[in-house]
Amino acid sequence: MDGHMKIECAEHLAKLPPYLFSAINILKQQAYEKKLDVIDLGMGNPDLPTPKHIVERLCETVREHPKTHRYPQAKGMPKLRKAICEWMKKRFDVELNYENEVLVLIGSKEGVAHTMMTYLNPGDVAIITNPCYPVYFNSVILAKGEIYELPLLEKNNYLPDFTKIPTHVLRRAKILALNYPNNPTTAVVEDLYFFKEAVEFAKKYNLILCNDNAYCEITFDGYVAPSLLQVDGAKDISVEFYSFSKTYNMAGWRIGFMVGNSDIIRYVEKFKSFIDYGVFTAIQLAAVFALSSDQSCVREIVETYRRRRDKFIDGLSRLGWSVKKPKATFYIWAPLPESYKHLSSLQFAELLLEKTGIVVAPGVGFGSYGEGYVRMALVTHDNRFHDALLRLKKFLKKEI
Repeated sequence: MDGHMKIECAEHLAKLPPYLFSAINILKQQAYEKKLDVIDLGMGNPDLPTPKHIVERLCETVREHPKTHRYPQAKGMPKLRKAICEWMKKRFDVELNYENEVLVLIGSKEGVAHTMMTYLNPGDVAIITNPCYPVYFNSVILAKGEIYELPLLEKNNYLPDFTKIPTHVLRRAKILALNYPNNPTTAVVEDLYFFKEAVEFAKKYNLILCNDNAYCEITFDGYVAPSLLQVDGAKDISVEFYSFSKTYNMAGWRIGFMVGNSDIIRYVEKFKSFIDYGVFTAIQLAAVFALSSDQSCVREIVETYRRRRDKFIDGLSRLGWSVKKPKATFYIWAPLPESYKHLSSLQFAELLLEKTGIVVAPGVGFGSYGEGYVRMALVTHDNRFHDALLRLKKFLKKEI
């Protein structure tokens, strides 16, 4: 014997597939090693800088206010929770109590995961849309819950059909998780009708209803994303997640918030109090400034994505790759090109990277119903979309 003990992780961690973007990063690394010029459209990681006035506020706070270097207030400082309430009122006409209906998060991803862990007992069911952002199904597994997959189909505009969920599943279900505007499909809720239907359904079956509204400000062509909490009575059973990552290009800052039902939030806050200390106070104060100052920076960010969207999708169309223009998010959800439909989305993504240096996310990484699609993120310099189209022109002419 060599004296080394065998170390194994917990079963529920071992059950998780490799994280989608870790797998993509390995492929990217191989491409870099081959000296390929990589155009990375894989991860939804904003390339634009955080607006200058927010950065300057952070620097000034860190420099001038050393008290902010101490442990933060875990649930979020009152000043930020009040600013969030004011923003929600102005943006959605939703009234919130800053004391118990707002919780500051270390990014909305953390909030989603900790909400699942707060509420799911082993064997409890969470109803999760498929395809979806991977944190939903991964966090259910980590909480030792069970997943019921609710298909999002193109023919239904990627809206789920609640009537298809069997009664025996609903008896054991505890959480229903939605995400509109949707990642990865880019689908949107056109009005409050669907959210009203979701609230009625969740109340009927005693479900906690969650909506991830991280992309609510990244919208185009006059579309304005609603809030689930605009529905009468939604606050009785619902919470909604928001992020600064997309709206203000603050992805690396790790800050977001959840709002809604005070009891749901209270227990998530309790769970988090055992796990983390919350967000660095200086970042919280910069977030106050982001929400309460002029929002023209957000309009400029959105305009950049719109320009990229139009340029890239119009170019793809000229190459014979037909893709719908999304009304929201900074993603393109594209069916595989006709000549490559015999490949899996992962095979296509690997081949595309190998032959062109373009990184895309295979649809299957977001769930089985994502098979046959790839997601492309509009997160690289405008000129690179021109380069990508030139490479795709050669690639799409090749039959394999």
